[in-house]
Amino acid sequence: MTDRAAGDIRGAAAKATGGAKGPTELRDQIERTRGELGDTVAELMSKADVKGRAMARAADLRDKAGAMTVQLRSSAAQAGHVVQDRATRAGHVVQDRATQAGHTVHDKATHAGHSVEHGVPRPVRTVVQAGLRHPRPVLVVGAAVGALIAAGMVRRRHEGHR
Repeated sequence: MTDRAAGDIRGAAAKATGGAKGPTELRDQIERTRGELGDTVAELMSKADVKGRAMARAADLRDKAGAMTVQLRSSAAQAGHVVQDRATRAGHVVQDRATQAGHTVHDKATHAGHSVEHGVPRPVRTVVQAGLRHPRPVLVVGAAVGALIAAGMVRRRHEGHR
């Protein structure tokens, strides 16, 4: 029993024995003492209820863990959005640089093509331009020349193995 509970009981007993001026007042004191004693017993029982206190503590910890889980998920989602935004920006930067590099290469190739085109003698340039306008005859002639070269190589190999 705690010191407080013992003090409450002694105080109630002192009130009950001292100064009751009749049976009605004595009954009232007894009722008050019973009520105070009931409160004291209830308080002692709640302190002695280890299982109940443990369950209440566990419920508090579950609530705190749930709140922390929500907070962590929110933080993780926010961090994910930040990373996604940065990755998107980085992707745009890479895309812009690749586009610029492509334009630079295209410009240099065009310039080189013009340099070669103007450095070639006029009759050759005329034939090349005609071939660009009508590519089918150029392809047919190229295929025929390729076939003749291939046939010559096969013939040389065949004659070399004899």
